[in-house]
Amino acid sequence: MGWLTTALILLPLGGALLVWMFPWDAFTAGSIALLVALAEVGVWIESLVRFDFSRGGLQLDQQTNWFSDLHVSYHVGMYGFSLWLVGLTVVVQAAAIAYAFWSGRAGARAYFGLMLLLTAAIVGVFTAQDLLLFYVFWEAMLIPLYVLIGVWGGPGRLGATIKFVIYTMAGSLLMLASVIVLGLSQGTFDLTASWQSSSDWIFLGFVAAFAVKAPLFPLHGWLPDAYRESPPEVSAVLSGVVSKAAIYGFIRIAITKFPEPTKDFRTVILVLAAVGLVYGSLLAFRAPDIRGVIAYSSLAQIGLIMFGVFAVNDLGLNGAVLQMVNHGLITASLFLLAGGIERRATTGEFARLGGFARGRPILATVLMTTGIIGLAVPGSSAFAGEFAILAGVFTRGWGYSVVGAVAIVLAAMYMLRLISAVLHLQPGPAVAAEALDLRPAELGAIVPLLACLLALSVWPAAITERSFTADRAQRAIGNQLALGHSPPIVTTSGPKTSAELVAASHHASIARCLETYRHALESGRSGHGIRAAPICR
Repeated sequence: MGWLTTALILLPLGGALLVWMFPWDAFTAGSIALLVALAEVGVWIESLVRFDFSRGGLQLDQQTNWFSDLHVSYHVGMYGFSLWLVGLTVVVQAAAIAYAFWSGRAGARAYFGLMLLLTAAIVGVFTAQDLLLFYVFWEAMLIPLYVLIGVWGGPGRLGATIKFVIYTMAGSLLMLASVIVLGLSQGTFDLTASWQSSSDWIFLGFVAAFAVKAPLFPLHGWLPDAYRESPPEVSAVLSGVVSKAAIYGFIRIAITKFPEPTKDFRTVILVLAAVGLVYGSLLAFRAPDIRGVIAYSSLAQIGLIMFGVFAVNDLGLNGAVLQMVNHGLITASLFLLAGGIERRATTGEFARLGGFARGRPILATVLMTTGIIGLAVPGSSAFAGEFAILAGVFTRGWGYSVVGAVAIVLAAMYMLRLISAVLHLQPGPAVAAEALDLRPAELGAIVPLLACLLALSVWPAAITERSFTADRAQRAIGNQLALGHSPPIVTTSGPKTSAELVAASHHASIARCLETYRHALESGRSGHGIRAAPICR
């Protein structure tokens, strides 16, 4: 069944080539892109049905040698938590392409081809199990974003693109150095075959790249311009999905492969996350426009999610995965709604808006519902995610939970301000009485995202209990992801300490490596055995 993961990558890539190669008109190019995006959702649903959550571990995987001398391979597959992130990707991308199709973007063939290429690259990031392959998809993800912002963005697109390029290229170069050093020092780039490292410098190289892309305070300088100047659907993907690729990198690589540096730098990262959480919330409350509120609230939410990730315990990690999906769906919905409001009022500035609820009940209902879920009211999926994160990070220090609680109050303030400025008060000078309510095509793009949020509000355990093996996230990080397989979960002997988990993981890595070495010698592949020998020391 490994073909399903490969199909999730090749289907949008093939769709992009199809759109580019033939002289389709704008309607045909958009129709093809939308059909491919919907087919991608269907393939993911098939993957969801076939995934065995009770077994956990790496599933739906496929591996083919790429550079055998360097032990580099095309190795893809999904864990429970990455399956949900792939689902977030394909759903948000389908909504974004549907919105762009309705909007009628100029240069449709180039635009929709780039959106499909972006889909393939993001899915590749979430499924790659080889470090070099991960880096290839990571860079492939950024290339279409440069073009989509720089060509189809707003009046300030040039400056936004330059900032985005400078920040992300600096982070990517640091990641490339870390990938090369880690892969060559271990004799393999395969994430399921490599062992854990204690190198602070390699760890920091990965952290810098992921922190820029998330972004994590203070590396967020590119964020406000990029989110404001991008087309609404690109901003939806950038905030809703691309930022989650960075958080995925923290979980899959930084924490899993570097347990000791994670422990050493945990306090620093948690403090930066706390500062970003409060700072982003305050800026969101003071932002003068819709996109500014969404952009800075995203910075705050990334800080909250980082609380859960670097708590490195069951509650924190499960809550972080749920909140990644929540935030992706919420911000994607809000950016698409912002695009609809800007089309009707030609601006997103609060000073020129107001009164949109009058005569536009559908817009008011959809915006209110999305905003209320974003407020994390009890009973919503956002409440479940944030509560799990705060409970998880409490074990690392009660102060972090206090900061998180304060930020939740600030979130209520800036979200209510957004809703009030757009829907209530007197109609602003930019709001024409004849401005229409949401059209069926807009609802077709936004309502599925809202439906997913409502479904998760009813059943958040669909994600929190199915992201890691047997709902034991901390043990999965220590054993399952580090080794590439799912070891037996023993619950009768009581919980183990972090030191015991690290020691068990290290011993298992040595055992695996010695077994590989023995098979290589028995089969006469002495060259392979010689290369494997240093790994087993």
